[in-house]
Amino acid sequence: MPDKMNYPTMEEVEAADRIQLCRWHRFLPSPGSRAIDRSSFLDVLNAESRAMNRICQRIEDLGGFTSEISKLIGWGEAKVPAC
Repeated sequence: MPDKMNYPTMEEVEAADRIQLCRWHRFLPSPGSRAIDRSSFLDVLNAESRAMNRICQRIEDLGGFTSEISKLIGWGEAKVPAC
């Protein structure tokens, strides 16, 4: 799952619940990492960084990434269906 997860749109970030935000935070690759050595690197880096920054802000606003959420989403295959 982690290798196949794509960055959400900003609209998806705004609509997501706390669990989905935490899943993205844990499983999305580092911003821009899939565009290394491509001419689009800076565009991808900027877009993905904006999304990840907003994901982090929303998680914080909703009460943080707790140990209970961490256990719920795990580290391997998704235990919580994607939104």
